[in-house]
Amino acid sequence: MTEHYELVVRTTGTPAEPSTAEVDAQWIARAIELATANVASGGGPFGALIVRDGGLIAEGQNRVTANLDPTAHAEVVAIRAACQSVGDFSLAGSTLYTSCEPCPLCLSAALWARIDRVVYAADRDDAARGGFDDREFYELFSRPRSEWHIAIDSVRPEDASAPFDAWLAHGDRTDY
Repeated sequence: MTEHYELVVRTTGTPAEPSTAEVDAQWIARAIELATANVASGGGPFGALIVRDGGLIAEGQNRVTANLDPTAHAEVVAIRAACQSVGDFSLAGSTLYTSCEPCPLCLSAALWARIDRVVYAADRDDAARGGFDDREFYELFSRPRSEWHIAIDSVRPEDASAPFDAWLAHGDRTDY
């Protein structure tokens, strides 16, 4: 169960909106706290949270080894939980705060979720120093597929586009 956090700023005199930097610092501190706690419980050093309109929607910690799921990165876990929480696959208007620069998988998930902004603490070099060197993944897409270490082959039967034809013909589809 995800706890609900609200950003609380106390002021004296005339109330003022906290600066973006102050808000970011508070949420990033929580992401770092989640990542550090996850290490203490045997998980990877990554934590993330989704915030919309100043309130926490969901949190996530890296669950790759615990769940035997290579896609269970903290950002993806947080995005999945946030979508369930709001009842929508779109997280438009939200910010993803994460303890480390998102890898290409997590950045793609944020893009598909329509997240407006990503804020991170540690960068890819910090991750590499910790044994999580995903620079190869960042660079992979800039190279021709013939140079990739994984074979990507197309097998195109005559009905290869049938699922998309069915999708386009389906009047009750939910576009995304």
